[in-house]
Order: sequence, then C-alpha cells, then structure tokens
Amino acid sequence: MTTGASTPTHPARPRRSRLRTFLPLGIAAWLVLEIWLLTVVAGASNGFVVFLLLLAGFVLGAVVIKRAGRRAFQNLNEALQRGEAPSDSRGGGNGLMMLGGLLLMLPGLVSDAVGLLLLVPPVQKAVSRYAERTFERKLRAAAPGTLGDAFQQVRIHRPDGKVVQGEVIRDEPGDTPQDPRPPLTR
Repeated sequence: MTTGASTPTHPARPRRSRLRTFLPLGIAAWLVLEIWLLTVVAGASNGFVVFLLLLAGFVLGAVVIKRAGRRAFQNLNEALQRGEAPSDSRGGGNGLMMLGGLLLMLPGLVSDAVGLLLLVPPVQKAVSRYAERTFERKLRAAAPGTLGDAFQQVRIHRPDGKVVQGEVIRDEPGDTPQDPRPPLTR
C-alpha cells in the first residue's frame, strides 16, 4: 500500500579520479616490493648487512638534503643581494636533489635506487623538463590565458555533496566600500 509520499532520492556521488583510486594501490605495491627485497637481501647475507645498507642510505640522504638546502639558500641570498628575483637557472635541481635525498632516507632498496638516480645531473634535467612540460600542458588545459585565470573559478562543496560554482571578485585598491543606505538625518 502506498501513501503517496515520495521516496527521497540521494544525489549521485561524484566519480573518483584515477589518482585517488590507484595511488593507494601503488603505495601498497611499493611497500610490499620494498619489504620483499629487504628479506631477499637479508636471506642472501644477514640482517646486519641490511641494517648497514639502511643506515648508509639514511646518512647519505641527510647529507644530500643538507647540501641542497645550503645551495638553495646561497642562491637565494646572492639573488637578493643583486636585487633580482631568485631563479633556479644557475644552481638548478635543488628540489630534485632534496627529493632524491628524501628517497634515500626512506628505508628500502627501490627508494634508494630512485633517490640515487635523481642525484645524476642528466636524469635531473630530463625529469625537470618532463615536469615542466606536464605542468604547462595541464595549466593550458585547465584555463586559457595566464596563471591568474586558473584561480578565478571557485568550487564550494556543500555538506550534501553538491558543488556550487562561483567567481572570485577582488576589491581593487582604489575601491571604497559604499553603504547602500542613505545617511540618517535628524
């Protein structure tokens, strides 16, 4: 028997992106591979050798991060003394060196190998060019024009899951707020 009341409809959930779907699976597969390789190396030699490998990777990673940070700070300091904007053109690759050092500090042999690869200058240049091209392509696809245009559209997520689109309106320096009400007179 129906009472005539309509059943509530639930809004369709937005589709998950591929990155949100496969990133956890990729991290889990990477962790399993790292643990498996460490057990293979420990079985071929002993646990002390694995400990020394992990300790050496951690120390080398810390040295690389410290060196890259000093170089980045030195480049920033020199650029500010010359009175120009800091650029990564002269000392280039500090960010990738820091990433390589961080990967060396993480326990595991695969992360150590990738970290060591990121310390090689030709690999740094290739990764940097690839990342720059990818960033430019994604930026062009997101919004035509300048980088400022990319941030003009805002999405507000309401608690019920609906997305409200809006536009950012900035106050210009010369604008003065005006009260729409007339002043009170006595």
